[in-house]
Amino acid sequence: MKFTIEEIKAEHQKVKNGADFPKYIQAIKNRGVSHYTVYVSDGNTEYFDQENQSDTTGSKYDTLTISKNINLENFKLRLKLHQQGGTDYLTFCKDCAENGVECWKIDLNTMTCTYFDKAENNILVEQIPSV
Repeated sequence: MKFTIEEIKAEHQKVKNGADFPKYIQAIKNRGVSHYTVYVSDGNTEYFDQENQSDTTGSKYDTLTISKNINLENFKLRLKLHQQGGTDYLTFCKDCAENGVECWKIDLNTMTCTYFDKAENNILVEQIPSV
């Protein structure tokens, strides 16, 4: 495995809001991350390399309850606000939980972010902007 969780955390510290996200993605891609999954309930993130070996961060905050009901339109509004720098990471995670988002998966090869509900249904796919 080329990357370490410490290296990824150091890159993540540079992210102040959603507007910084594309630079973060490029930095961890350069370190050998091919894809990762963020679990909204506690912020645990599992990072994978090209050989599908992985490492996890462990929980990052107190457990959030994921709503059983998807509110996709409200989630899209909160996501846009976050991407424009209007909310911090924890607020965004709370918005995900309240709107029924269980996790999101980032694919650094296709540069997409896919959001999933509790039933593992793909509810939204977004293209990650390049730096």
